[in-house]
Amino acid sequence: MAFGQASGPPATKREIEELELLLEQHDYGTFREARHKLGLTQRQAGGKFTRGEVSELIERLAEAVPDAAADAPAVEHTIVADRAERKLQAQREELVAAMPAQLLAAELERRGWCCIAPTPQ
Repeated sequence: MAFGQASGPPATKREIEELELLLEQHDYGTFREARHKLGLTQRQAGGKFTRGEVSELIERLAEAVPDAAADAPAVEHTIVADRAERKLQAQREELVAAMPAQLLAAELERRGWCCIAPTPQ
């Protein structure tokens, strides 16, 4: 997959229109204006979403109360925090996968786990 490309089927026009309506109700304006507040990617700020991305964002915005001024930062915070948590988890998984087995076993044993090497096949 090329950089910046969607990883799924594109969202329908109806889904995009529903998302635009929710953005308007929450006073976010356009996708570009809401990019940093909602943690959108550059591709998403251009109005290009996959079905999964648009449904997740619609769900989050629909759960929030649009007229509560104090609620907008909470919605922004959860979206940005979730994205940061997913990125951190992916980095952790990459580090563990790249770690030599002996080092990983030693760390687990230091934490009280028992490690048994697999039998060669």
